[in-house]
Parts: sequence; C-alpha cells; structure tokens
Amino acid sequence: MDFVPNTLEQQKEMLHTIGVSSINELFKDIPSSILLQDPLAIGKGLSEIAVKRKLASLAMCNKISYTSFLGAGSYAHFIPSIVNALISRGEFYTAYTPYQPEISQGVLQAIFEYQTLIADLTGMDVANASLYDGSTALAEACIMAHTITKRTQIVALKSVHPEYREVLKTYCTAHSFQLIEADQPTITDKTAALLIQNPDFFGSVHDLRKYAEQAHSQGALLVVNVVEPTSLGLLVPPGECGADIVVGEAQSFGNPINFGGPYLGIIATTEEFKRNIPGRLVGKTVDEEGQDGYILTLQAREQHIRREKSCSNICTNQALCALAASIHIAALGKTGIKELAELNLQKAHYLSRKLMENGCQLYFNGPFYNEFVLKLDDVNSTLKKLADKNIIGGLDLGKFYPDLKNCLLICVTELITKEDMDSFVETLS
Repeated sequence: MDFVPNTLEQQKEMLHTIGVSSINELFKDIPSSILLQDPLAIGKGLSEIAVKRKLASLAMCNKISYTSFLGAGSYAHFIPSIVNALISRGEFYTAYTPYQPEISQGVLQAIFEYQTLIADLTGMDVANASLYDGSTALAEACIMAHTITKRTQIVALKSVHPEYREVLKTYCTAHSFQLIEADQPTITDKTAALLIQNPDFFGSVHDLRKYAEQAHSQGALLVVNVVEPTSLGLLVPPGECGADIVVGEAQSFGNPINFGGPYLGIIATTEEFKRNIPGRLVGKTVDEEGQDGYILTLQAREQHIRREKSCSNICTNQALCALAASIHIAALGKTGIKELAELNLQKAHYLSRKLMENGCQLYFNGPFYNEFVLKLDDVNSTLKKLADKNIIGGLDLGKFYPDLKNCLLICVTELITKEDMDSFVETLS
C-alpha cells in the first residue's frame, strides 16, 4: 500500500506523549559532527519516464560481458525459467512462516517439500524449514552440539570457509565456546563437535568416514558443511558417512548471485537429535476427514516454548529462497542433479588439465569438485591481465590465507563454456 506520512498534528501528539519537545531531541545522543545539517543534494523529483531513462543510462555503465571464474561460496548456476515463474505468484512471493499456520496449507506444503528434498540430498533424517544462510547454520549446529554433548570446545578445520569461521567466532564469544582452528583435527573428551567442509573452501573432496570415526571415538559430533550442494549429485551423502549434523548453503539451487544475498541456510540432523534443531519443522498428517494436511510439528523457538527449553531464537526461515531451491531441485530430478554435478566436475577438470599442459601448477593434488587452486608467480598481475580480456580470474587466496599468497581459487560451473576456458588458458599462457 502507499506510504502515508504522519501529519504535523500527529507528530506533535506523539512527541507530547513520550515527553519530547522535538524530533531533533530524539537524536540528541548522536554527535552533531556526523549529523546531516543540510538537505540531501538529490535534486528535484523526476517524472516516471525521466526516472526510467536515468536508470537505463546508469545501467549502460555496467560491464556485463565478463566471464567469471569466481566461486568461494557463491556459485553461478543456470536457473530454469520455471523457478521465477512459480515463485513470482502472489501467494508465494510474500510468503513467511505463518503464525496461524494451519490456515496456510500451501505454504506449509512447500516448506514440507523443501525439508524432504534437503533430507534426501544430505542423507539425514530431518531437515528444518531453513535458516538465514550457511554461516549462521554452521553456528547453530555448534549450539546444537553443545546442548547435546554438554561440552564447550569446537574444532574447525581451516579449510572451512574463512568467512563462516568469522561468524562462528562471534557466536562462540556469545556462548562462551572455545573455538580451535586447525589444519588437522585434534579431538579430545572436551570436544563437542568437529567441523568439516566438503567439498572444502579449496574445492577439495574428503573422506568423511575417517573424520566421523575420529569424532565419535571421543564422544564428539561430526558437523559437515556443504557450501556447494550441487556436489551432492555425485558425492556420497554426508549422512551415509556418519555425519550427525549437516549444514550448508543452498544458494546454488534456484537463487542467483545478487550482491551477497539473500542466501539460504541448510541444517539437517538425525532422528535422535531432531528436538535440538533450531527453528521449526513442518509435518504431514491427516484431518478428521482423512485428507492430507500440513502442520508445524516442532517449534523449538523461545516464543513457542519456555526460553530455557528453546534451541534458538532464530526467526526468519528464508521461505521464498527455500521455495526457489525446491522448485529447482524438483525440476532437475535425481537424474538432472547427477548430470549437473558431472558437468561441473568435468569442466573444472578440463580447465585444470589444460592449465597444467601449459606449464601451470596446482597447489593441491587430491580430488576436487568444481573448484581448484592454481599456484602463480604473481596473482595481482595475472588477475589484471585476465580483467583486460574481460575475465574475472578467481579469488586471491592470500586475502584469507597468508601462506597461500599468489594462489588463485578458480571455479568452473556449467555456465562456463569450452571457449571461455580456452580463452582463460590462452591469456595465462
């Protein structure tokens, strides 16, 4: 609806009610040196036609012809037209987890389908109705592990996304957890959880079973972080490898890269720990006439149960993003997800092979999915030369890992063509 400002009389009445003489008095705690003294220099208002012309001229300044080999937690995948066609429907577009849920059967069914798809992909028993993003999902998993084990030590491998670990540090400070970041896991009887990313931040693929054995031998939980979920089309699901909690980011399915968000957090667990999962779970039942019905089965938030019993105060479930992911996954189907994963795998290996044939060197030797690390003499000059050819070459890892200075993280998805990769190799050569 249109925005209707308060009248001067209404403003005076409200100020009088709260005992303030003026609106400026509301901001008296803000230093005058940073307060805007003059009106914003935005000029006079324009007509709708003029605004469209202005925006179109600004859009012409954008460079849209770049080929991007960036990944590192944000992945450009092809999104079928069916995704936007369905999520743009009015009944979905403003969807939020309803507070009178049973009257919103369509929204609940959509969330139920999302939970089912995520549980199938991860090999877990239960998935919740999504979280903010992958980083907060990882932090919530640590809270779960502490609640379950009554321990306060968290061990995270340094190959876990560095920005995820930064978010985790904030949570650990708030909850008095001890975070240990290590190249190799050192687990003791004080460890609540071991955090592994697979594929890791460098694209490398790991044997999760050995980490599960290490964690469980000390009574700790294994938390697996999956930031590139298309990999689950090929890899053995973490749940089949002994994971207790699987978290991650589902942006790859149905959600475009959009200046950093909104993203979509995944969290799934075993039947044993379902009552420790944050947020809410949608379940399927039947009504008194025997027809299918959907309900909020478990609601572990502090507004639903006693605060000391709640798992989390997590609120937003990114319902629209979850719906987009559900539609994309359903449109692909089991065969399509496998084919998508194979495309990403094959193209990344094609590029890495061509680079090595031209004298380049990979930093890691193990198996990888759609990302790999290239060792260079000078990353900055290389990225500049690539940019001159309208190529975004990848991520300079020295920003996050000083010991990987002059190493480039390169990502290849199904959107990258053979011609794109050959041009990349030619420019580096």
